[in-house]
Amino acid sequence: MQKIDEEALAEAYNRALALEKSGNVDAAVKAYEEVLAIDPDDHGGAAVRIASLGRGETPDKAPDAYVATLFDQHADVFEDVLVEQLDYHVPMMVRQRLQALKLGPFARVLDLGCGTGLTGGALRDMADDITGIDLSENMVEIAHEKDLYETLYVAEVVDFLEDNDDEPFDLITATDVLPYLGALEALFFGAAENMNPGGLFIFSSETLPTETFAGRPFMVGPHQRFAHAESYVRERLNAIGFDIVELTDIIVRMEEGEPITGHLVIAKLRQA
Repeated sequence: MQKIDEEALAEAYNRALALEKSGNVDAAVKAYEEVLAIDPDDHGGAAVRIASLGRGETPDKAPDAYVATLFDQHADVFEDVLVEQLDYHVPMMVRQRLQALKLGPFARVLDLGCGTGLTGGALRDMADDITGIDLSENMVEIAHEKDLYETLYVAEVVDFLEDNDDEPFDLITATDVLPYLGALEALFFGAAENMNPGGLFIFSSETLPTETFAGRPFMVGPHQRFAHAESYVRERLNAIGFDIVELTDIIVRMEEGEPITGHLVIAKLRQA
């Protein structure tokens, strides 16, 4: 592994942030490119920030090193910030929609991007067995302490779906996962491959006005998270073999006092 010059990295990153804040986009992008040259694994998410400024190629996903670092750093305060400060209640929305549609209980549930266990906690009494996956080791440790999951893995979700050879699942959830993924084909295909026919796939996404996408299927929004066009989500699900049970407009969370709009999607894998 290449040793990172931490001092040079911090200097370049802080300079890039200051330039971005001042509105000097060209200089900020150049500084973020310096960050990438020093740290090719991109622990600071420079590629995502460049894309959020409307420059360069939109990456297919947020870098694994960035996601792991971001959530490892915030694991201890994650729930307080997300639930209490950002008004994030997607896991309870999932529970409410399942109950309203009279879906469940479930024998085997897979919670992708389980974090500290918010979705696992919301669904615990509706499932016999829950497996949780998260890229952040610190988040998984907190989830483990809650004793909500029969099995927990530290892994990137698409990698796990590709490699998993356990029994298939009846329900797969992915709450607050899509904002760190751009292209959705691998996630949707992996979910289908790990699910019983007729199984349910429930996930949340963030979105933007149609005109903002300008024909693009996904883009990095102003808060460095991926937003997905509803048409893209629908088309990819259908192509991979899912029927949409319900697609609901939701407020995913608050950000700087403004609501972040998105979708809560319940999809059913077609019978063979």
